[in-house]
Amino acid sequence: MLLRHAKSDWPDGVPDHDRPLARRGRRDAPAIGRWLRDRGYLPDAVVCSTALRARQTWELAAPQLGPRARPSVTFQPLAYAASAAGLLQLARELPGRYRAALLVGHNPGLEELAAALAGQLPGGRLPTAAVAVLEFGGDWQELAAGQARLAGFAVPADLPKKKARAVNP
Repeated sequence: MLLRHAKSDWPDGVPDHDRPLARRGRRDAPAIGRWLRDRGYLPDAVVCSTALRARQTWELAAPQLGPRARPSVTFQPLAYAASAAGLLQLARELPGRYRAALLVGHNPGLEELAAALAGQLPGGRLPTAAVAVLEFGGDWQELAAGQARLAGFAVPADLPKKKARAVNP
């Protein structure tokens, strides 16, 4: 699973690595977590960029996966600003005991990796907080271009909005 960080803010004077999520990003990240849970896409392992916006995306999505999801989480500095080749290498280094993994990172690397592994994404892009679920046979070490298929894809704007509960006076 490839998850692009949710929409980030652009505060003045803040280095790129330290940019937080915007209000929309804080809303979208949990929605993607619910989408993953509702479809049974539960990771055994998570590799997350160390950038603040990526960590916040994971921290907001994770509780929505439900109590059965207890992945091993690694905050990986190499996932920040990584190319598709660099991200592929991170996936290839996953231990064989993990059946499903989630990579939380950035474009253009994630978008290029998805296209290399499984072909064109719907709409040709991986917008903020979008997730691409890829399936392939074999071990992580054998993962290569053209060996996966797109099994699922979600963009927060296309998901149903969570309804607020009415409070009884």
